[in-house]
Amino acid sequence: MTNATTDTREKEGIVTHVRRRYAEIAVKGSSCCSPAPTASAGCCGASRSVSEGIGYEAGDLAQVPKEADLGLGCGAPIGYLALRPGETVVDLGSGPGLDAFLAARQVGPTGRVIGVDMTPEMLERARASAAKAGLANVEFREGRLERLPVEAGSVDAITSNCVINLVPDKAAVFAEIARVLKPGGRVVVADIVLDRPLPDAIAKDVLAWCGCVAGASDRRDYLAMVEAAGLGGVEVLKDEDYLDSFARLAPGEVDSMLARWGVTLKELERTVHSITWRAVKR
Repeated sequence: MTNATTDTREKEGIVTHVRRRYAEIAVKGSSCCSPAPTASAGCCGASRSVSEGIGYEAGDLAQVPKEADLGLGCGAPIGYLALRPGETVVDLGSGPGLDAFLAARQVGPTGRVIGVDMTPEMLERARASAAKAGLANVEFREGRLERLPVEAGSVDAITSNCVINLVPDKAAVFAEIARVLKPGGRVVVADIVLDRPLPDAIAKDVLAWCGCVAGASDRRDYLAMVEAAGLGGVEVLKDEDYLDSFARLAPGEVDSMLARWGVTLKELERTVHSITWRAVKR
């Protein structure tokens, strides 16, 4: 077996594991972002108050079906996208549909929102919520972020919330973002990056991929891939120590993760960051 074949199988194994875990979230209505097998809250918790804690406005959250808010993000990128009526927007890794629904209200009936997710159970949940809310200008498509089911040059804006870190081939995702955006189109993403290497106990733990940690890339490598894809004017809008922020919002979940990994929060200080960044297609 060649190294390339082994690498491909390992990556697809991670994708399968992530899909299975997020299917569980969709069905149970609670997050699996924490790698603790008995976790009851999410990557950033499973309550609306936690969504407010990561940047969403309470008034905005009140406008979407409660089933769409599972507290799965690491930021609130939609607020930085400055959407306008009539625009076409894509939400990468749309999950239960929170950002897609917020975008749909901003672009109005003449606009269009496309949510893309690889997990059928999440798509089912999001579509049910869209029907419940009567939002005819939003649709959800099954697909991988490395191969978006979206036409080239057809999109005004793209957003994603704490999902690209879960994809093994991030360069392919950024290339797809550039492909589907119109010239001058913009992207705002909240994601996880590393400022120094993770301890081996975390880096080698496949469950830590679902914890939004092990799949994260080095910050410099990550932003270099964004630029290489043809996305310019890259600007970091928000930058926080992810685990420190997470510990304040959901201390029990952080304790479970740290116990599994056998490390302390102090040891991971200044290692894992949640950033929200913006760029435009050149």
